[in-house]
Amino acid sequence: MQTQAVKIGTVSTGNNIFLAPMAGITDIPFRGIVKSMGAGLLFSEMISAEGLVRDGRKTLKIADIDEKERPVALQLFGCNTVSMGKAAELLSATADILDINCGCSVRKVLKSNSGAALLKDIKLFEKIVSTVVKNSKVPVTVKLRSGWDLKNINAVETAKAAEACGAAAVTLHPRTRCQAFGGKADWAHIAQIKKAVKIPVIGSGDLKTEEDVKKMFVQTGCDAVMLGRACLGNPWIFREVLYYLETGSFKTKPDLKEKLEIIKLHGEGMAAYKGEHTGMREFRKHLLWYFKGMKGLKHLRPLVNSLGTLTEFHRILEIAGKGDLCAQMK
Repeated sequence: MQTQAVKIGTVSTGNNIFLAPMAGITDIPFRGIVKSMGAGLLFSEMISAEGLVRDGRKTLKIADIDEKERPVALQLFGCNTVSMGKAAELLSATADILDINCGCSVRKVLKSNSGAALLKDIKLFEKIVSTVVKNSKVPVTVKLRSGWDLKNINAVETAKAAEACGAAAVTLHPRTRCQAFGGKADWAHIAQIKKAVKIPVIGSGDLKTEEDVKKMFVQTGCDAVMLGRACLGNPWIFREVLYYLETGSFKTKPDLKEKLEIIKLHGEGMAAYKGEHTGMREFRKHLLWYFKGMKGLKHLRPLVNSLGTLTEFHRILEIAGKGDLCAQMK
């Protein structure tokens, strides 16, 4: 099974294995690591339309793009058509693709009638998509969930509405808002959308291994897949998936030395981009993901939890590299 580029409007992706948008995670340093592992399209963190309009300079930081990482999709959320239109105009000046988040299940986002809340109001959903498409200079995609709850599954309806409003592709995470990330993703909903629309369909949900990705392609007929939680502390999953799809064989896992080199590159990138103090504090969660399964992690955890300088970061890598606390990283 060969990987292939996907045409989203006027944009051709590198391949059909994409990085999912994740709040507080998919910033420039992380996207750079994932890009080096072969991801075909990268998505930014969620960007608030209201925040962008009211306090542009601060919010625009999230929308930074490094030319080396293109193509990049900037993900936008909101429920006010005026703000979404203005935000689309601003962001499409630099983005390759604009993505509308209609799937976030976080309470703070839902309270503003944004994210997955739009799935309950198809008229507002259509107005939002149409407004963003009208004001964007680049192709627009829409990320969906299966519906608000199991009694209100409307994935096909919203996907068809998005297409009719000018969306160039749709992504489906086939869980309802009420399921959040619990239960099992129902891939059948992805297959149903694929049969119902002509635009590219991107599938996500419960993709943990190379074999999962192949199964989703086969079972749903989707044009691309999106990896999210599976790449936390495991960005090399992209090259492993690509290798598996191309060859049918499993690529050798990176050894401890290579893992530490990647971690070092990521951490130093965070410090350079966000400043040493902020970068290292935000990198704590990444270190714990990278070190998950490491023997002796409980002894290293206090150092990670207090991490605040590059010197401390390099010391942690030195300890891990000498094998003082682990025989190997699983």
